[in-house]
Amino acid sequence: MQIESLISASRTLCGVEGGSKKRALELLANAIAQDIPAIDADELFRRLIGRERLGSTGIGHGVAIPHCRVENCTGTVGALITLAEPIDFDAIDSQPVDILFAMLVPEDAHDEHLQTLATLAGALNNPEYRQRLRKAESDQALYQAAIAAL
Repeated sequence: MQIESLISASRTLCGVEGGSKKRALELLANAIAQDIPAIDADELFRRLIGRERLGSTGIGHGVAIPHCRVENCTGTVGALITLAEPIDFDAIDSQPVDILFAMLVPEDAHDEHLQTLATLAGALNNPEYRQRLRKAESDQALYQAAIAAL
């Protein structure tokens, strides 16, 4: 899996004001819905919140991978944001989160969903990759850092 197959420059936002977990999820939902009109931002936000209620998607090291299944989605879709200030995300290591990589999969995706999630988590567990994302100072720089090979 290549990261560039999941995200686009228009779904990559650098240094946004998050403020809270809900606000960060809302920003991700809006970024995806603006780029993919078949996906409703409010419905996506509700699904992301519903998934967080099952357990935090904060994987540690200041990273979260909010994910859910979505109707009107033909393949795996992602969005990446970095926050100007880290927020509490109930992460497994109790550290605040400043990198959020959302992942949406079609309702009927099963194995693909788990494989993509594992690959994404592996990339985001790489300290050099995280540092590259955190050093980006613009949306375009963040996109380029995200898709560059590890």
